[in-house]
Amino acid sequence: MTATPAVSLYREPGVSWVALVWGPLFAVLGAVAELTTGPVHVLAWVFVAAGLVVVTLPWVYARRRFLSLEVTTEGFRQGREVLEAARIAEVADLGSPVGARVLGGGWSVPRKYDELPIRLDDGTVVLAWALDVEELQAALTRLVQARAGES
Repeated sequence: MTATPAVSLYREPGVSWVALVWGPLFAVLGAVAELTTGPVHVLAWVFVAAGLVVVTLPWVYARRRFLSLEVTTEGFRQGREVLEAARIAEVADLGSPVGARVLGGGWSVPRKYDELPIRLDDGTVVLAWALDVEELQAALTRLVQARAGES
């Protein structure tokens, strides 16, 4: 019996690696602005570009690690936390109970993200979160229905 690879149903990366280009782009724009007023200090702008990349790199890494999510045919990964597909019992308009645990290891749903209550197989309700909560709900619903069809 061969194991089928997990198929991604929905994902949010947290942030794109393209954010690392902002620093060098800013440095190029600064150098062009300096060109209009006199000599360009190329080495200084190279250091500015490198410095901005160095400052931006940990931010991008952290957002990709802690704010990313993915729904696959095997389960749901929210930030640092992985939830097996078999544990998800219901994804519907459950309401957000006070004190519900937030998936991903945080104390609360991250700012600018919407929450989605999920009922687990033991009856507890946890809060998932996403930028596009409707797409997340649709992917998790497909996952639950596919699991129910296997049983």
